[in-house]
Amino acid sequence: MNDFNDFNNPQVAKLPKHLKQFIVEQHYEKYTPIDQAVWRYVMRQNYSYLKHVAYYPYIKGLQRAGLSIEHIPDLQNMNDNLGKIGWGAVTVDGFIPPAAFMEYQAYRVLVIAADIRQINHIEYTPAPDIIHESAGHAPIIADADYNNYLSYFGSIGAKAMFSSKDFELYEAIRHLSILKEAADVQEQEIAKAEQRLQQISENMGEPSEMALLGRLHWWTVEYGLIGTLENPKIYGAGLLSSIGESSSCMKPEVKKLWYNKDTVNYPYDITKPQPQLFVTETFQNLVDVLEDFADTMAFRRGGAESIVKAIECKNPATAVYSSGLQVTGVFTDMGIDQNDELTFIKTTGPSALAVDGVQFEAHSKLHHKDGFSSPVGKLKGIDTPIEDMDMRQLLECGIKPFNMAILEFESGITVKGIVKVISQKDRRTCLISFDNCTVKESNGNILFQPEWGRYDMAIGATIVSVFNGAADKEAYEEITHVSDKQTHKLGYDEKTQKLHSIYESIRAIREHEENLDQLPDLFAQVKTEYRQDWLSALEILEILHHKQLFPELAKEIRNYLELKSENEAEHKKLINDGLHVIENPISQQITEEDNQ
Repeated sequence: MNDFNDFNNPQVAKLPKHLKQFIVEQHYEKYTPIDQAVWRYVMRQNYSYLKHVAYYPYIKGLQRAGLSIEHIPDLQNMNDNLGKIGWGAVTVDGFIPPAAFMEYQAYRVLVIAADIRQINHIEYTPAPDIIHESAGHAPIIADADYNNYLSYFGSIGAKAMFSSKDFELYEAIRHLSILKEAADVQEQEIAKAEQRLQQISENMGEPSEMALLGRLHWWTVEYGLIGTLENPKIYGAGLLSSIGESSSCMKPEVKKLWYNKDTVNYPYDITKPQPQLFVTETFQNLVDVLEDFADTMAFRRGGAESIVKAIECKNPATAVYSSGLQVTGVFTDMGIDQNDELTFIKTTGPSALAVDGVQFEAHSKLHHKDGFSSPVGKLKGIDTPIEDMDMRQLLECGIKPFNMAILEFESGITVKGIVKVISQKDRRTCLISFDNCTVKESNGNILFQPEWGRYDMAIGATIVSVFNGAADKEAYEEITHVSDKQTHKLGYDEKTQKLHSIYESIRAIREHEENLDQLPDLFAQVKTEYRQDWLSALEILEILHHKQLFPELAKEIRNYLELKSENEAEHKKLINDGLHVIENPISQQITEEDNQ
């Protein structure tokens, strides 16, 4: 039904296959009447409060993104609306790997978790859900300065290097978030997952590029404020979608600091309210801070320090030679001289070669299935790098087809073999293939010998860039790490299904203004059979209050809710906030906003 192939949205249509693997069908029919009531309650609370503190007109933002306060959004409708502003949306199963999440942003596609939080997590959930992703991110997407920042952040983040610890942390966070949203999980299992997450978090070592970028993303896209320290407005989706923290974050005890390059030094805890938040004066400042950080990243710096990051990643990465040749694989070794300059690089396992993001046809990961290694640097005694040599200079070095060439690099590495193919791109030499080739270091250590087959030598005086993932993702057939832990799909017993039908009847009465005489009986069922439920009673009271019906019943329900509020601490704020919104009709407030 809601498969990505159904969408005419051009941004979704552009997604490459390694991103399409994460897309799941929304299955709109799976949302229960309670789910719809949870959405409506959160959205009404959001609007009631956020109209004062959100950066943008909340309702107008929702409408432009194809959302409403009344119903969980349908992805097709969202895509129709987002397409008008150059964006799209897809549904996924919970957390996806950060690199994939970033790349979706670069393609201007919002990633929306298909599930919705349970009613017992209505204020906040550590798991991604459709409230957070759509009601938080989508309304502000119409702001051109902001969505340009979001897309640019994605393009930078998609290149960020991981550490192997980052993958462990991602799995631990995903696992815990799934357990916390599951209905049938024992407390000791959650405690065990929390302990595992804490252990990993405390032993991460130096934060990777992706970890540091994750902080910038958190303090802007998720928890960002804009304006002044004295009177900031909310634009971060994590705050906009949390009816608890969107209110508490404005209290004086939550410090407000200026957002700048030092913000990257502040880690965050996804399971707790934040002790401080960061305020930017403009969205352009977000771009400036990101640009400063990008200058420190491996994809812009290159060199030995960047290959070290690739080795630690233990997953496919790409190193770019100064000739333009891109080597993709799992990097496992490198050589450096006394000046800490690279002398060679090595990958292990399936590797591929490309230029400008397009794989060389004869140099796929099948051809280099056991890895790839090559020198880095210039030839000894020759100032001109091989990639910049014209044909005459190449011939002077003995580099011509079917000729035995002996190439000695400044590092002491010697390559001796029969030249077979000289590959060039835009008249620059980027790869030379040899038969009967021996490659060895000055100490006699053999790096390659003739019986191993043809030797393909990458050309380049330096490594100018290193980034996460493959150069040509489609040709490399890179399947990004997909977790084997899936979100739990809830089943419902007969009693719960009966409660669903009560919620469904209440909604039908409210929307169609028919069968109002059923309300007393519906409340009687709630009061006698579902004492733990509070939201259905609020919804019945809302109808009675606005229609001015059954005043004695309305008084009884109000007393019932006020008593629950006093006796059930976990529901006190939820009930009181619900009563406040009943007294201050949302429809009237929306009309006032539209007239402004």
